[in-house]
Amino acid sequence: MPSCLIVDDSKVVRMVARRILEDMSFGILEAEDGKGALTTCQEKMPDVILLDWNMPVMNGIDFLRTLRGTENGEQPIVIFCTTENDMAHIREAISAGANEYIMKPFDRAIIEAKFSQVGVI
Repeated sequence: MPSCLIVDDSKVVRMVARRILEDMSFGILEAEDGKGALTTCQEKMPDVILLDWNMPVMNGIDFLRTLRGTENGEQPIVIFCTTENDMAHIREAISAGANEYIMKPFDRAIIEAKFSQVGVI
């Protein structure tokens, strides 16, 4: 079963994403911020990371840059899931190593489409 780490400071967003991804047969890990996500990745590197941008402690872009510089950090597929929708943010995310970008709010069809595009389903 593939694993997905959901990184978002909103408990509601994590809960919605968890329900969708569990229905898609993903094992779920969760973190409230980038620092917690790094700890999770050190313990068990997930197959996919669904990543928010704006979070306390460590934001998504700083997490992504740090992750991509760690051992095996290039392996997970990283999909930003955020309200930041201007082209500058999208370009920054892709240049930092994101594989894809989803806008909030999202639903199952959007997640399935993006996960299919990056080859995880």
